[in-house]
Amino acid sequence: MRSPRVRFLLGTLAGVALLAFFFRGVDWSALGQALGSARTLPLAGLIIVIVAAYLLRAWRWGDFLGPMGSVRYLDLFSATMVGFASGLVIPRAGELLRPWLISRRYPIPTSAGFATIILERLVDLIMVLIFFSLYLFALPRPAAQAEGQLTELLKLGGAVAGAGALGVLVFLLALHVNAERIVNGLERLLARAPLWLAGPVGRFLRTFLEGLAVLRAPAPQLAKIGLQSIGIWLLIALAFHLNHLAFSIDLPFHVTFLLMTFLVVGVAIPTPGMVGGFHAFYLIALSEVYGVDRTTAVAAGIAAHALTNLPVLVFGFAFLRREGLSPGRLLQLTRDEKTPRAAP
Repeated sequence: MRSPRVRFLLGTLAGVALLAFFFRGVDWSALGQALGSARTLPLAGLIIVIVAAYLLRAWRWGDFLGPMGSVRYLDLFSATMVGFASGLVIPRAGELLRPWLISRRYPIPTSAGFATIILERLVDLIMVLIFFSLYLFALPRPAAQAEGQLTELLKLGGAVAGAGALGVLVFLLALHVNAERIVNGLERLLARAPLWLAGPVGRFLRTFLEGLAVLRAPAPQLAKIGLQSIGIWLLIALAFHLNHLAFSIDLPFHVTFLLMTFLVVGVAIPTPGMVGGFHAFYLIALSEVYGVDRTTAVAAGIAAHALTNLPVLVFGFAFLRREGLSPGRLLQLTRDEKTPRAAP
């Protein structure tokens, strides 16, 4: 495996390359004018809406953790914001930092909490694909949309991603239903392995499978998680729509359903702070699909990235002291990967 420093360097290089594409051919004077003329009220609304999305995300996480114990909402929100802020420093760092922070206050093993993060990611992906399907097959196409090979590739990619996400979800459910059999079988396989290996692996698997308990929760709780997820992604869509209003981009609200699909692909590229991937795919969606003026699309991409991440950084660093961390300690944890020991 590559070291954290090598991954960080590769991610930085990828981000620089994507930013070069993003800013290619931009008239800097016109870009400055576009940013300066953006309307402040929709941008302020964007920030408020994004904060609401994270408030709802923390609430939903509490329901994912519910079968393992009740967690105070303030602790959920604090861990969520610190975790997502750390992910802006080192890609993917927050996925283990969040459950680690909870495990320090509650008898919920980090590995079990990590399982809920995987479920959370899967549910989010499924939600994005549902909105994407609504855009493709149920909602009217905007007159400005350009049809072509890109649209066909999106359909194919969405179908593949949807099948993959549902497949993983079914696999995790099967793991949880057969947890005892799987763990016992693995322990028999590890019986001849050194104790320093067999013991931790067995404990990790047991606690990880405990974290999947929500998959067998009562229907009302699963419906609640579904409604929370719809709310989260509608708020994110509203934030992007407000961004469009700020830059006088005349596109209907449901265009954001396609935009979110593009951005899921962009932020999957592990660059620090999602820089580059977010920008490039925002530009492609607006400029190539809807014919938005490139300078306006670049300005909108810059604002969307900055203002959707600003609340994460503000709240994340505000909660650091509450979590007993400092910026330097957080950087050390994420860079040296001392936190993500997903063990009990």
